[in-house]
Amino acid sequence: MRHQLHTEITIDAPPERVWDILTDLDGYQAWNPFVISSEGQVAVGERLVNRLQPPGGKAQTFKPTVTVVEPAATFEWLGRLGVPGVFDGRHRFDLEPTPDGGTRFVHSEFFSGLLVPLMRSMLDGKTRQGFELMNDALKTRAESNGTQA
Repeated sequence: MRHQLHTEITIDAPPERVWDILTDLDGYQAWNPFVISSEGQVAVGERLVNRLQPPGGKAQTFKPTVTVVEPAATFEWLGRLGVPGVFDGRHRFDLEPTPDGGTRFVHSEFFSGLLVPLMRSMLDGKTRQGFELMNDALKTRAESNGTQA
């Protein structure tokens, strides 16, 4: 079974600024309401330790592996619940420059595995809300005067 979440937001800041905030994992605690903490290196093959807090849900720790790093363009990781094929999530951030110097920020995740049908209502509810909260917080931070990044 497969399922995808797709959210996006336009940010009035260049992709390089958005990238700097997004890949400053130590800074997540200061601004990110969904991925409330993250540890590790933003490099392909590295393992992260992410603590996610869905709105109204219980915080959980995941240890995904970074699969794509294209500076100021794409950051992706793959997380698994147990063994491959049970519940896998490919979490992706794409930063696309806009003609006015801003960024179209696409935040998505592709889920696959046996548990996807059982998790679908949570994914479409609390998880989607978490993506949107993170997008809004990233926009606010990137559009600030620069002292918070």
